[in-house]
Amino acid sequence: MKEPMSVEGYDLLIEEFKFLLEHEKPKVAHEKLVAAALGDRSENADYQAAKEKLRFIDKRLFYLNSMIQNSQIIDPSLHEHSRVSFGSSVKVENIHNGDEETYTICGVLESEPENGLISVHSPLARALLGKSTGDEFKVKLPNVTKEYEILEIHYINIFLLKKNLRTKSDFTFH
Repeated sequence: MKEPMSVEGYDLLIEEFKFLLEHEKPKVAHEKLVAAALGDRSENADYQAAKEKLRFIDKRLFYLNSMIQNSQIIDPSLHEHSRVSFGSSVKVENIHNGDEETYTICGVLESEPENGLISVHSPLARALLGKSTGDEFKVKLPNVTKEYEILEIHYINIFLLKKNLRTKSDFTFH
């Protein structure tokens, strides 16, 4: 299954993959060799720690590679956003209580639900896709069905809205 993501999201995946493969994995492999040279591996905490770090790095590399291979890069700035699509920021009104909420539809790795960035696969995003301003819709959530009206659709770059940007220090295993 193709995994939609923004250009910046894809670039970040590639950056993390390269960093782990070219820097972190060789560094940890060297730590493992140094620890192995110290003798008995079964009771060598440094050796076991390095071995465990390598296992985590390999798992992450496998996952990142899978995401890269299955990515569908979408540049939402090229879309009109007259209807809700990937990258749209949508202001909705909860019909029952009048509360206004804003959500931006993004890729699964870019999502921050606590900050209004919701995965394109979420029930709310699926209910929003293709709708226009003024449309009303229902979304079934685990314990409740909510009704909304779309007040506004616009575009803001996903990475300007993100509050949890990953950097190289987040790519390492401590």
